[in-house]
Amino acid sequence: MHPVETFELVLVLLATVIALHWLATRVGLPPSAALLVGGGALAFLPGIPEISLDPELALVLFLPPLLMDGAYYTAFGRFRRHLPGILSLAVGAVLFTTLIVGVVIHWIVPALPWAACFALGAIVSPPDAVAARAVLQRVKLPRRLQALLEGESLLNDATGLVLFRFAVVATLSGVFDAGEAVTSFVLVGIGGVVVGGVVATVWLALMRRLMHDELLVIAFATLLCWASYLAGEALHVSGVIATVTAGIVFGWRQHVLLPAKMRMQGSAFWRTLVFGLEALVFILMGFSLRGVLERAGGVDAILSSMALPVLGVIAAVLLVRFVWIFASDGLLVVLRRAGLARARPLGWRQASILAWAGMRGVVTLAVALTLPADMPGRDLMLVAAFAVILVTVVLQGSSLGWLIRHVRPEDQDPPAMIDSAGAEAAIAHAMHKAVEVHAHAADGSLVHPRLLEEYRKRAQNTQRYAGDAKAFMPEVRAHFHVVLAAVAAGRAELVRLHREGQIEDEVLHDLERDLDLEELHALYQQGE
Repeated sequence: MHPVETFELVLVLLATVIALHWLATRVGLPPSAALLVGGGALAFLPGIPEISLDPELALVLFLPPLLMDGAYYTAFGRFRRHLPGILSLAVGAVLFTTLIVGVVIHWIVPALPWAACFALGAIVSPPDAVAARAVLQRVKLPRRLQALLEGESLLNDATGLVLFRFAVVATLSGVFDAGEAVTSFVLVGIGGVVVGGVVATVWLALMRRLMHDELLVIAFATLLCWASYLAGEALHVSGVIATVTAGIVFGWRQHVLLPAKMRMQGSAFWRTLVFGLEALVFILMGFSLRGVLERAGGVDAILSSMALPVLGVIAAVLLVRFVWIFASDGLLVVLRRAGLARARPLGWRQASILAWAGMRGVVTLAVALTLPADMPGRDLMLVAAFAVILVTVVLQGSSLGWLIRHVRPEDQDPPAMIDSAGAEAAIAHAMHKAVEVHAHAADGSLVHPRLLEEYRKRAQNTQRYAGDAKAFMPEVRAHFHVVLAAVAAGRAELVRLHREGQIEDEVLHDLERDLDLEELHALYQQGE
């Protein structure tokens, strides 16, 4: 394909992403499902060239930034508090799914070697971080459930990748050492944590030297995800866990490292980048359907020879997650009744949501595409992997919001000691004290009376609001409604002055930025 044609195809894909994303939001579907199906349909249109998703490139290009995004915004306190449950899903559930899928496929296709069966199980076992993000950001969940699903999606890819590599080696060599596998698994995980922590620490130290230029800092910070992932892979530890660790460290430190302007610019850039990558990965997965069908000999060949094993894999993937989660929750019930206070069962409502949120995505497909050409059952594995992605993203992703609305899971996590209103009052009090110190000259005379009075009133009002937030919310909303009207009037006047040539562009941009910040503040306060 000519380079210009390739660029034109990229533009077509981007336009398709925008159209499908808009259509999905209009009809109430998860954009991931619309992009996957739309990409699959687009791939078969006449004149569309075949687009192959290089598996190694897909993992390196898409996975690190999307993992970093999830880790950066992870609520670390809840992540740490629910780590046993997260590991139960990210390690236990993945191992259990690999085992059961392997047994099921060997029962349906006895000629397929056991190691190859378990390789297929490892391919389809880990729910995907990209697919989970695409769905979870559009639903509201209890805090514990959110922490479990986000934590699982960040860590389980590492488990699946390690299991897959061992299964492939065992299939092709006929040798498998369980003790060596367990030891390697532990070392790979611990090594990933160490590498991610070291890379993030070095990266943040270097970033401090670039603080004079926000564009350099944003570009340098963006490279952290790939630096940590590639460093982990180069040192033969988990690149996934290294990236997640680096993201958590960066997310924890950025509050004191980055100034406000740099953080706002970086967040806007990063959200745009993640949106583009997330959308492209789903539409490219849809495009890969064409190649999967051609490798397997077409739809007729799949229906005649692969329908039963593929259905068996799909059923196993869906049911095994329910079995693991409800069995784990049952164990917590038993431990709770035995007197273990730390054992807190989810309950059937949250367990049902957790069991249904098992979408697979780019890792499953990319890993399947890396299967060696001489791997027994390779065509079956490719078809099964894509079928699992299609069913979980479209079926589970599309129905998860409906299930949440009907099951109505309750947030059982105890609230923090101080709520939002209380925190706002504490901040206002600290700001008032700081202004009180600086409002006086060295001789004790008051030099900033209006500023001191402004912050004193703010501290008093926020304290009064914190005492009964619900009672004051209508008054607060009405107040900021007026503020937004004032901002709109100011913006209209600013644009008029610029259009009439009375102010320079620099003045327009500076004052527009101030109005934007004031509008964002008012919108946030009005939405409390």
